[in-house]
Amino acid sequence: MQLSPQKELKFLVKTHLDFIYPEHDTENLTKRLLSIMDLEECSAKPATHENTWNEQDAWLITYGDSINAEGEKPLVTLNKFLKERLAGTVNGVHILPFFPYSSDDGFSVIDFSQVNDGLGEWEDIEAIAKEQHLMADLVINHCSSRSRWFDNFKQRREPGIDYFIEANPEEDYSAVVRPRTSPLLREVETLDGKRHVWCTFSHDQVDLNFANPEVLCEIIGIIKLYLDRGIRIFRLDAVAFLWKEKGSPCIHLPQTHEIIRLIRTLIEHHSDNAILITETNVPNNENLSYFGNANEAHAVYNFSLPPLLLHALVSGTAKHLKMWQMTMPPAQMGTFYFNFIASHDGIGLRPAEGLLSEEELEELVAAVQLSGARISWRTADGGRNKPYEINVTLFDALQGTVKGPDRWQYERFMCAHAIMFALEGIPAVYIHSFLATNNYYDGVELTSHNRTINRYKWNIDELNEKLEQEHSHHSRVFNGMQELLRVRTKQPAFHPNAVQYTLHLGDEIFGFWRQSQRRDQSIFCLHNVTDTEVTIPIASINLISLDTWVDLISGKDFSDIRQDVVLQPYQFVWLTNKAFI
Repeated sequence: MQLSPQKELKFLVKTHLDFIYPEHDTENLTKRLLSIMDLEECSAKPATHENTWNEQDAWLITYGDSINAEGEKPLVTLNKFLKERLAGTVNGVHILPFFPYSSDDGFSVIDFSQVNDGLGEWEDIEAIAKEQHLMADLVINHCSSRSRWFDNFKQRREPGIDYFIEANPEEDYSAVVRPRTSPLLREVETLDGKRHVWCTFSHDQVDLNFANPEVLCEIIGIIKLYLDRGIRIFRLDAVAFLWKEKGSPCIHLPQTHEIIRLIRTLIEHHSDNAILITETNVPNNENLSYFGNANEAHAVYNFSLPPLLLHALVSGTAKHLKMWQMTMPPAQMGTFYFNFIASHDGIGLRPAEGLLSEEELEELVAAVQLSGARISWRTADGGRNKPYEINVTLFDALQGTVKGPDRWQYERFMCAHAIMFALEGIPAVYIHSFLATNNYYDGVELTSHNRTINRYKWNIDELNEKLEQEHSHHSRVFNGMQELLRVRTKQPAFHPNAVQYTLHLGDEIFGFWRQSQRRDQSIFCLHNVTDTEVTIPIASINLISLDTWVDLISGKDFSDIRQDVVLQPYQFVWLTNKAFI
């Protein structure tokens, strides 16, 4: 007998909870979660394997105060910038943590339920959500040591006394995977004496104890609050580290995956257009596991793309980029790749492990250091330090190659974004890439944090002046990027789930073929990743001679299959048999 939607939802939630909490009363816990989400009455279940996105989706990544105007709340300024400068170019925005915080530029959250009053109010968030697909961070692994919960932990009272993970410093934690070099445990004074708490990232970011169902209920309540405020896209920050078990690596544990499935079940039944994106800066195969069987994350950050693309453009060979792309499974319907090549953090190197050799990684690190990059480190096996991420603005990272700086910075930078815009998935552009911001050395000096190098805060008047200057590199990049996106968002073959095949045209060219889901449009995307001219015989691309072929970028006709495609350093073409302008 087929279950009603309400009974099926209850069954699904309880099944998730039975796996996560086998020793708890999951019947009552199920009722609590459904009540928190206002899902006591459910009349329909969400469609499976259904895409709620298309080729028109392109997103901006920004802090709430990356652009500021005197006498105006930064979130208001951001909304104006989106409307006045990016209308018709991006239709989604990821506002990095906009909550009260104590460190890590927002990722050490003091209060998940409030907007940082230095940025604005919930009404400002709601105003942006009415205009854009809004993504917010669910900083799910930890909270600030200055939070009410942690203060209650120290005072030994509810809520909070058992919201954190206490550990014995005498035990062996060598198996625990860490993205930082700081000590794992922090000693704190409580009313019951000294305790040691688990801190995966920093001593100001205390890990939450999801083995306690009360913590899960708190987080589900926060999700419901965000949904009520218009947020529909949730970035699960550092989610891989969520569940801890003694003697294990404490990363990617089965309970972590099950919690993601549970969250997806709840948000999909609340809003059929809600999206979960997992932020797991780990080797490629581990990252892909967060798709599950199209029942976990709707999207995963394509973390291997930034270091591999940077390597291709700096080394002048697309060999590893192509090999990786050939091994990437197409995202199932109802899932997609979240493509980015720059972010508020840096260019992570762990996702390139196993794809680039240690020597190639060292060569890449040395090359970008010539461009002023800083390097952040992690503790690897045996206690030795290994490079964890490159801290640099992408515009400055691409000012040269392994041979040093040259005159192709703009062309190299635009080629990088053309590749990202054309690949399977939804592209997201970090605001400092859109604005071609340079390395912010003063910020690094001020904060003593390498990541600040890519977190400059623009004054809107200063920025507008740069964008109006015809020959400034800021204006040139901003206008060029917008034009590329305007072309991209009109082509059905660039649907996030459209067919993609890698082309074999030599290591100097990163090429691939996209085909629309209705099979009425093909686009051959050819990108020269070298600083020399490259010639490609059209016959080697296998264009159908009966079709008319045109480059979407230049408008040049390529219907004569006897001619060659000649690409200047870092030039690219998108050859299509059906152009949508």
